[in-house]
Formats: sequence, C-alpha cells, structure tokens
Amino acid sequence: MKNEEIKSSGNDAIHPDAPQASDQSVYAVAGIELFHSIQDPVLIVTPQGKIIDVNRATLQAAQKGREEIIGKGICEIIHGGRWPHIKCPLEEFLLTRRGKSEDTKLPGLKGEYRLTITPLVDSQGNIPSIMLQATNLTREESSRIESMRTAQLAAIGELAAGVAHEVNNPINGIINFAQLLLDDTDKKSLQAELLQRIVDEGERIATIIDSLLSFARHNENDLSEVDVRAVINECLSLVDHQLRKEGIIVEKDLADTPCMVIGNFMQLQQVIFNAINNSRYALNERYEGPSPDKQIIIRCHRVERDGVSMIGIVIRDLGTGIPQGILDKVFDPFFTSKPKGQGTGLGLSISFGIIKNHGGNLSVDSILHKYTDMIIEVPEASR
Repeated sequence: MKNEEIKSSGNDAIHPDAPQASDQSVYAVAGIELFHSIQDPVLIVTPQGKIIDVNRATLQAAQKGREEIIGKGICEIIHGGRWPHIKCPLEEFLLTRRGKSEDTKLPGLKGEYRLTITPLVDSQGNIPSIMLQATNLTREESSRIESMRTAQLAAIGELAAGVAHEVNNPINGIINFAQLLLDDTDKKSLQAELLQRIVDEGERIATIIDSLLSFARHNENDLSEVDVRAVINECLSLVDHQLRKEGIIVEKDLADTPCMVIGNFMQLQQVIFNAINNSRYALNERYEGPSPDKQIIIRCHRVERDGVSMIGIVIRDLGTGIPQGILDKVFDPFFTSKPKGQGTGLGLSISFGIIKNHGGNLSVDSILHKYTDMIIEVPEASR
C-alpha cells in the first residue's frame, strides 16, 4: 500500500527517507554548529576577498568581534592590512577561484599557519564563495619552512649571479665601443650626446650587475676577527647627523663584552647601513615630523641556535611595517616595496648574500603599521 501511494503521486512523490521541512532546518542548525565547532580559524570570502562569514575560532584568534570582521577585506583581517600601491598576492589568487595550500605567517590571527584555500561550488557549478582554513604550524614545521625559504633564496642568488656573469662582458663591450666612437666625435654634436647617453646608461647597468654579483660573491681572503658592536657604532657615527636632522631617535642595547665574528668589516657595515636606511625610510613615511615613536632600536647579544653560539643583531623600527603578503619576497632581487622610482630592490638581496657568505642567517619580521625587525645572526668566533 505504501509503495502504491508513492507511485501514484508521480513527480511530486517524496522519498520516505528524504528530510522533511523540519528535518532540513535541523540539518541547517547542525551545519552551523559544525562550522563553529571547527577548532581551526575558518573564513568564508567572496572571490574579491570580502569576508562573509567566520567561525568562533577565527574570532578568538583575531581577538575581534564578529561585527569587526564581517564585510572587511581578507588581507585587512589576516595580514593586518596592505599598502595601496602593492596588491595583496592572496587577494589576487582568490580571483582565480582555485584551491591551494601554503604555509605562512598571519599576524592578524597571531601565529604561523598552513592556509588552505577551497573553492565552494554551488549546484550550478559556479563558485560564489571560497573557504579559507588556517591550521596552526608546529615549531618543527615552522623551522622546516624557514630552511626551505633560505634554500630558495640561495638558489635565486646563484641564478642572479649566473645571469650577471653572462651580461657583464657584453655590457662592458657596449660601453667601450660607445666610448671609442665618442672620442672621435664632435663633443657639441647630437651624435656625441646620444653616445654619452649610451655610456651613462651602460655604466648604470654595469653597477646593477656588480650589485647582483655581490649577492653571491665570496670574499674569504678578506675575513678577519670583527667586533660587531664596532661595526654598529661606526655605522651610527656616519649617519648620526642625518638621523638627528630627521628627528629619529636611536636606542642601543649592546652586549657589555666583545661580540666577535669572523667576517669582513666593510661588508657587515654595508648590511647594517642598508638596514638603517630602510628603517629611516619607513619612519619618515609614517611620521612627517618629530614623534617619541620615531625610533630605531638596535640590539646585539649572543644567542644559541641548535647548540651553536651566534651573535644576534636585531634592528627594529616603529615605522610603516611591511605587508605580510609580500614579506616572503623582500629578499628577491629587484623586488621593492617602495613606490616606483624610489628603490632598485637590490639592497636586501645583497645583504642576504653577504650574511649567507658569513655562515649566518638574515630574516625579516614585520607587522603593518607597527614595526619591522631586521634579524641578523652570524656564528661567533671561537674563543
């Protein structure tokens, strides 16, 4: 009898196991509870990066209320924001509506996570929203990721040096041939002006090539015992007038005893100079005039890393900070976070190469609109 009733109802028949209206509402409530019971932060966003829903774990990790998150941009919440002249790589990727997983630091969620991106497909095959799930990384996983990043940067350095070697000879040939023609040309002619431009631009390229070679150059014959504190003090003495003029306060916290490393004084000085100049730029961008927070804090002490005694230098500024979305790229040759025309993108690349050649590590930690730390660690000289 039951089967006959179902058959006679035709297309309007309801399977006996199908959920009724009341069951569907129960399932909906259960789904919401399941969403909020997930221990990892989960965010639902549009392909344009606008947050449309989050679970309780996200609110706890971000230490924000729901009304402070819903409707905001994903980069603003998990990265802490971005600069208007640089696009957020995550927001750019969401527009592709594809899935992926990456290990990254998320300052907005106060930790390092494996961020998994999953497109949510509706019944018509469209992707109106995307789910992001952030799973905390263990200390071992974080260390492994840092090692991989270091290896990738070293590979980039080798590639840059290889390209520079290939370009070096042709560009020197162009400069020399142009100079020979210039020597035989009337100095007031248009031809002389054009040849001089060729020489000038060629020399500019040659300077960039030399910088690329410095990214992976070894200078073992120039190494000696160096007190890192002396390097820091020498750098500060040379830029002291400029820092005072710009209203930048310098705070030093240096070890009481010598911090000796086997290194090249001039190269280490170049690294410290570059870090201070980057800090100056960030502070002047954030503070137009004097401010008690317009500071550079320099620390130098011994640290232990896997049983090895290192000399650790941290140069912190309270300037603009660096958007988390681009933090992994700052050591790439020719990548710069400065507006067009204000940087070559080689300073940190060269610094990275110098510190690696000293057997050390160079890293950057930053939170937008709060601080940037340049972290330098070099093996201590045997005592």
